Amino acid sequence: MSAQAARAEAPQHQPILLRESVGSIALLTLNRPAARNSLSEGLIGELHAALNEISGDKSIRAVVLAANGPAFCAGHDLKELTARRTDADRGRAYFAQIMNACSAMMQAIVQLPKPVVASVQGVATAAGCQLVASCDLAVASDAASFATPGVDIGLFCSTPMVALSRNVPRKQAMEMLLTGEPVAATTAQSIGLVNRVVPAGTERDAAIALAEKVALKSAYTVKLGKEAFYRQAEMNLADAYRFAAEVMTENMMARDAEEGIGAFIEKRDPKWQDR
Repeated sequence: MSAQAARAEAPQHQPILLRESVGSIALLTLNRPAARNSLSEGLIGELHAALNEISGDKSIRAVVLAANGPAFCAGHDLKELTARRTDADRGRAYFAQIMNACSAMMQAIVQLPKPVVASVQGVATAAGCQLVASCDLAVASDAASFATPGVDIGLFCSTPMVALSRNVPRKQAMEMLLTGEPVAATTAQSIGLVNRVVPAGTERDAAIALAEKVALKSAYTVKLGKEAFYRQAEMNLADAYRFAAEVMTENMMARDAEEGIGAFIEKRDPKWQDR
């Protein structure tokens, strides 16, 4: 979906995705509060475009994904999807387009060579829960909750299932998917869906602070490590160790590893060159 369609969705003075910089942190904010920040075609496109821009921006070292309004993200825009039932194919081609576009955007988060931290202030359901699960780290308000309730409306959360099942144990994932019942932020933390739970209203600052901690590290090392983390997770044990050994060897040859180890031995702060 083009940015043109996204602009047509909302008045120009109210963009559906806000972007600002907090030092070396890019803060992306979902801005469809009246629609509970549902992932419309336009918002999916805007998010994907922003991630592509950030990918090559050396001034940005980490990303925080937040949202305005009471809900973090209510999943796909069901009104937008339902409107295409009148298509000649009852919407099949459009549904496939949206699901594939959303899946590509979620993968762009994982493939981004910079860490992405979700700041969850309210409910995150269906593809909204998927969005949180796709981020590398997540900070949640104690008022937040998470659910994959598609089963309640006859639409199993199959694409959210991909990210969810890669974050939490199978039994917990299946319970969420089969019952559709929400889990509280503290439960989400206990099963591994979020890293931290903080008092309501402080989650954005906490997410930025967490991102800033990572931003102090070598950007080259973080990029190498993030890519390796997701690749080895799909391998068997022997292949994972073989691959990780290759990554460690490559990492040892990097200028920043040489500098970092030297700084540790000499008891001084490292000076990263991000290479």
